[in-house]
Amino acid sequence: MKFTFCHFNFNVLDLDRSLSFYREALGLEPVREKEAADGSFKLVYLGDGATDFQLELTWLRDHTEPYDLGEGEIHLALRVEDFAAARARHEEMGCVCFVNEAMGIYFIEDPDGYWIEIVPASR
Repeated sequence: MKFTFCHFNFNVLDLDRSLSFYREALGLEPVREKEAADGSFKLVYLGDGATDFQLELTWLRDHTEPYDLGEGEIHLALRVEDFAAARARHEEMGCVCFVNEAMGIYFIEDPDGYWIEIVPASR
């Protein structure tokens, strides 16, 4: 029996704002969507255009308070070819929240407080 990765989920308060962030910061684009018939939720799956892995953004109509992210120790990681250009873009966007120079990585924070690790492809 073999398991393969399919998707990872982040719940978001403002779907449009999150879609804009993920498009601008990481180049992720919607690849499929699912909406409840009663409008109570919407799922948008984002892809990178290179792998089959997807990030599922879940919007719940009746959820109005920021999500409790616990101790914030979970994160998603993306690899990038031009690490310096990516960091410059994220610095310009103001979304860099932590830099670990010793490990050669940094993290950005999305509109809901989720951290995304940026790793150089050469690593």
